[in-house]
Amino acid sequence: MTNLSWVPGLEPLLRGLSDQPGVASLAETAGNGGPVLIVLALLSVAAMTIVLVKLWQFARLRIGARQPVDRALALWSRHEPEEAIAALAGRRQPSARLVHRAMTALQAPGTDEGVLREELTRFGIQMQEQLRAGLRALEVIATLSPLLGLLGTVLGMIDAFRELEQAGAQVDPSILSGGIWQALLTTAAGLSVAIPVVMLHAWLEHKVDAQGHRMDDAVTRVLTRDLIHPLIHAKQPEPVTGARADAPDHAT
Repeated sequence: MTNLSWVPGLEPLLRGLSDQPGVASLAETAGNGGPVLIVLALLSVAAMTIVLVKLWQFARLRIGARQPVDRALALWSRHEPEEAIAALAGRRQPSARLVHRAMTALQAPGTDEGVLREELTRFGIQMQEQLRAGLRALEVIATLSPLLGLLGTVLGMIDAFRELEQAGAQVDPSILSGGIWQALLTTAAGLSVAIPVVMLHAWLEHKVDAQGHRMDDAVTRVLTRDLIHPLIHAKQPEPVTGARADAPDHAT
């Protein structure tokens, strides 16, 4: 271990920390698991940091809120574009920003709908990539954690059998059993990190995908208003009740 006694006041601090039961137990466990256990601990801290940042981002953007966009779409379908645009002004929600851009562009004279579709697609993909930022790192952590645990187990088993070989004829079963439990400790740690990270990654990915579907649906409803609105609100023929009008009269 690196000698840090030259740092003023550090040696008494480290000595005091080592005397604490919890810190001593943690240091002993890390020593039993080797450097692999320390790497897994760092990965768990990184994963928790990413999850907390994504939760804060999703809450700030309110990606689960439906009311602003639904209200704006209802106003848009009733041919009240100014009120619909005003209802989405200043919103941070990705769906609201995309719909607001689509409505504003359609209200401008001379807008090419084909070019507008391309721009909305580009803008929607950009916002989805911002929502997915960090999820790839979570996926990597979930994949690496059990592999690192397995690596620690293999290294621990190698050390255990090497000590067993050095013991020669005087074989002590405690040497092998102690080495095995220390080796399996890293596998348990790797799985303990990977399982919750996989679940959290799947949940966050689902939230992003659901937001993407809502964005696509909302933009389609904006662009196809003039095509669908007359069909929905077209007056349906009233059903004929009683005797058919074209039925011939029967002479009595």
